[in-house]
Amino acid sequence: MRGVLFDGKRAEVVDDLQVREPGPGEVLVAVAAAGLCHSDLSVIDGTIPFPAPVVLGHEGAGVVAEVGAGVTHVRPGDHVALSTLASCGACAECDRGRPTMCRRAIGRPGRPFTRAGRPVHQFASNSAFAERTVVKAVQAVRIPNDIPLTSAALIGCGVLTGVGAVLNRARVGFGESVVVIGTGGIGLNVLQGARLAGALRIVAVDANPAKEEAARRFGATHFFTSVDSVREVLPTGADHVFECVGRVELVRAAIDLLDRHGQAVLLGMPAATAEVSFVVSSLFLDKSILGCRYGASRPQHDIALYATLYTEGRLLLDELVTRTYPVEDFEKAAEDAEAGRVARGVLTF
Repeated sequence: MRGVLFDGKRAEVVDDLQVREPGPGEVLVAVAAAGLCHSDLSVIDGTIPFPAPVVLGHEGAGVVAEVGAGVTHVRPGDHVALSTLASCGACAECDRGRPTMCRRAIGRPGRPFTRAGRPVHQFASNSAFAERTVVKAVQAVRIPNDIPLTSAALIGCGVLTGVGAVLNRARVGFGESVVVIGTGGIGLNVLQGARLAGALRIVAVDANPAKEEAARRFGATHFFTSVDSVREVLPTGADHVFECVGRVELVRAAIDLLDRHGQAVLLGMPAATAEVSFVVSSLFLDKSILGCRYGASRPQHDIALYATLYTEGRLLLDELVTRTYPVEDFEKAAEDAEAGRVARGVLTF
């Protein structure tokens, strides 16, 4: 079986992986497509520490191949989008409707794969960069068969994180103002989340002027190449600022751009030890700094919702797919993603 394996030093496509059969409460999925997210690249460059060897990928869609005992909500042949939340469904956080806070879904990598008889870790409880993967049943969400799987793959991370950050975490209100710093895959989804929420002014900021067209297509009403220009449109600051790059100086800029009672939402991934400084007194006018894990999502609910919005023409998915690559071209896909040449590249099997 083919897959993208990171051995602790380099990532490469291998063809001798094996994956075990699904156990009770699990689903075996034949992966058709998987988005290449910067989180995968962050494992390779060490920004996200993760045990190796590991099969990468965490944003995928495919067809159910087999289900384990007790699984009734999907069956073989169903098309599914995959989430990374292997939540238990029984703890206090899951019971409150906050599966992103489930402690059993954080920092417990399984090893359902083997190579040459040796166990291989699963990334983000998902490992979508493999022809087949085993996930908990709660991670497989049935979607309509007429949604292209290359587009559906992006729901499981980019859409859940970006749109979810707007609707679930920040709870952007109708007529409010939004600034989005960074218009990659996550930033574009924040933009369309703000559009869906009915934000009045949606300001996109990206150092690359070539990204303006896509930013406006997804919902931006204004586009600037520097945060210094934002106050030309929002002189008193913004109700919500989303940092989608992961650079400490931009986190500080996000805080400084807040209006009274504004919220800075942090989505970018800096180094694990990165620290940010800010003027404490600047927060006293009811301003907030919000962390956000995975868009504060409830995947079984949210993925189904986003799929419906897509079929109604209100949520953009096809436009997120900048380019598709056969899995054998992983290195090219990674190079394009690192260079910012694609908003989202999608690997296909």
